[in-house]
Amino acid sequence: MAKPSFSTPLGMVDILPEETPSWRALEQIIHEEAAKFNFQEIRTPILEPTELIRRGVGQLTDIVTKEIFAFKKGDTHYVLRPELTAPVVRSFVQHHLDQRGGVQKLYYIGPMFRAERPQKGRQRQFHQFGLEVIGSADPIADIETIAFMMRIYERIGIKNFTLKLNSVGDPESRERYKNVLKEYLEPHRAQLSELSQQRLDKNPMRILDSKEPEDQEFITKAPIIQDFLNEESSLHFEQVKNGLNTLGISYILDPYLVRGMDYYTRTAFELSSPDLGSQDALAGGGRYDLLVEEIGGKPTPAVGFAAGMERLLIACEELNISLTDPTKLDVYVVSLGNAARQWALGCLPTLRAHGLSASMDYSGRSMKAQMKEANRELARFTLIAGEQELQDEQFVLRDMEQSTETKGSLDELVSLLTKPLS
Repeated sequence: MAKPSFSTPLGMVDILPEETPSWRALEQIIHEEAAKFNFQEIRTPILEPTELIRRGVGQLTDIVTKEIFAFKKGDTHYVLRPELTAPVVRSFVQHHLDQRGGVQKLYYIGPMFRAERPQKGRQRQFHQFGLEVIGSADPIADIETIAFMMRIYERIGIKNFTLKLNSVGDPESRERYKNVLKEYLEPHRAQLSELSQQRLDKNPMRILDSKEPEDQEFITKAPIIQDFLNEESSLHFEQVKNGLNTLGISYILDPYLVRGMDYYTRTAFELSSPDLGSQDALAGGGRYDLLVEEIGGKPTPAVGFAAGMERLLIACEELNISLTDPTKLDVYVVSLGNAARQWALGCLPTLRAHGLSASMDYSGRSMKAQMKEANRELARFTLIAGEQELQDEQFVLRDMEQSTETKGSLDELVSLLTKPLS
């Protein structure tokens, strides 16, 4: 009978031990920078009600029409979350976080799921980090959101990127623009892609986000939304631009940037890098003043962004940016004989209690094989114990880089090990 063979589902990958240090380093950077900006972490379930995602993301978005992993359990319909803004807002409403007082400044890190065609930088299970500022309509919230996003990439050392900026207006401005855009596109309906034809009736602004080749000619000649912003939306956008100028954050205006979700109002932005090839988006976000009310809360302004972690790590790889140093083991305990092996096992907690990373042989191999393993694990020191060492209570500490040896009691050697590492 043939042995079974298993592998990861299409578009989902294992993050292997040699890769996880970079992930942990990236997560640590996000946590550190979030603390500097006074953001608090929030964690939500991977499963969410299907209706939440439909309301929060939009009925005609690609995510809802093509890309969600949906299933039914009992009478309830669920999805694996495709993004985290709607779940965070759901949590804000459900737990009455507005009653905590002040603006809620929340950030997250976690996996998302979309049933799309896998390609470089785009998997069916992928990871994002992002933040949501809920409860402020002030342009400062938009500016701080963008500044935090930019700070992550600056901290890592990625400089080859472009920040695109636009305003999609408030509901009044959007409605006026939608009517003009629909009037412009209607004579070309038959020439548009099938999805854009569907969007033309319900939300023509979503056509501007289309990547279909047949739509591009009409998108580039479409009316510009800035020409239809009311005074309040125009003033908000000017204040956002002025704030970015004050912080020295460069940007380009992209009048056709609308983002992929239906809940955005006013500020929209996207960060892209040519180092990622055709899938060049690093991060994106904007203001979504309509979403909290849409999913059951009080009218509440909000702004946020989300960034792909896989794409960020790909950019690091392309630019030869390392987030970590090679992992090194402080001490590898080499033991000769059963008694020494038991002593080595008991020695490990002592070494670890003093802040040292420590390991030993798990297979009862020879001293030569153990020393080879210590080299493979990049051990800084080996602590050698055999029958004579146990009897004398004097053990050998070998400096693997300097090829020097020191004898002493375990306490003496631990003191020696911790002194240069403190």
